[in-house]
Amino acid sequence: MISSQTFRTSLSVTITSRQTHSSELSRMFAAAVVNRQFCEALLKNPLEALQNGYLGETFLLSMEERELITSIRADSLTDLAKQMNRALKNRH
Repeated sequence: MISSQTFRTSLSVTITSRQTHSSELSRMFAAAVVNRQFCEALLKNPLEALQNGYLGETFLLSMEERELITSIRADSLTDLAKQMNRALKNRH
């Protein structure tokens, strides 16, 4: 199982787990960091990546989080994390 709390990518982009932001986001980003195939799927086809999950585990994201992830177009995991963080801060 992938644990949560505060997650940092290798480029120090931080996604903080708070009540308003699901710890499942941290698990999702952790899975993308440790598995290149999941990372590429998340960037190329986020809906399919979320539906398939990682190593048999799915991510219990809120509808808002799921819609946000599937609407973002990012070229890298760092870019995805930055856009997610910015959008979630603006919504709350």
